[in-house]
Amino acid sequence: MANNWLDKNPFSNYKAKVKEVERVYLSETEIQEILNKDFGNERLSLVRDIFLFSCFTGLAYIDVKNLTKSHISLGIDGEKWIFTHRQKTESASKIPILPITQMLIDKYSNHPQCVVQDKLMPILTNQKMNAYLKEIAAVCKIEKELTFHIARHTFATTVTLTNGVPIESVSKMLGHKNIKTTQHYAKVLDKKVSDDMAILKQKFVLKSQLTKRA
Repeated sequence: MANNWLDKNPFSNYKAKVKEVERVYLSETEIQEILNKDFGNERLSLVRDIFLFSCFTGLAYIDVKNLTKSHISLGIDGEKWIFTHRQKTESASKIPILPITQMLIDKYSNHPQCVVQDKLMPILTNQKMNAYLKEIAAVCKIEKELTFHIARHTFATTVTLTNGVPIESVSKMLGHKNIKTTQHYAKVLDKKVSDDMAILKQKFVLKSQLTKRA
């Protein structure tokens, strides 16, 4: 149409239908199950640790793979943060390092792959990670199709939003360019809705008591 090759827009009456994808994430109980499980297997333990690293940073597979020790610096609060850019969108991600994240970084600081390649975590290929995560789910009796990307969803929901971290902060840590992308995670948090409404109910109970006294 811009080049005058068409007189009318052939798609003028077409309306695209967007099917919203249900985002799978782990509950706090499921995270604890994976965290506490003794696999007795170095391969599965390594994959578990890298998966948990993503659960507590919100970083996608490729972004964890690209991390080097130089990506860690002191943040505005004087504590250690991860400063990186998402490969997918090239947007900045600034993530404060939680105690469990630091524990995992320390655990693998002297791993041969981390030393030789200057990597923060000795990550495997995405295919191997996902294959081994299926084994981990089976061992931990988690009835969800566990993939590496579920870790990012878990960070957005169970780790941050459920624990009261404002959606603006979550969006910034995830490196989302538009907060609407982050809002998709907020829709699934029935527990957060329940907790918020419990606070509201309590306020109404207090008001009711004060009215009776008056």
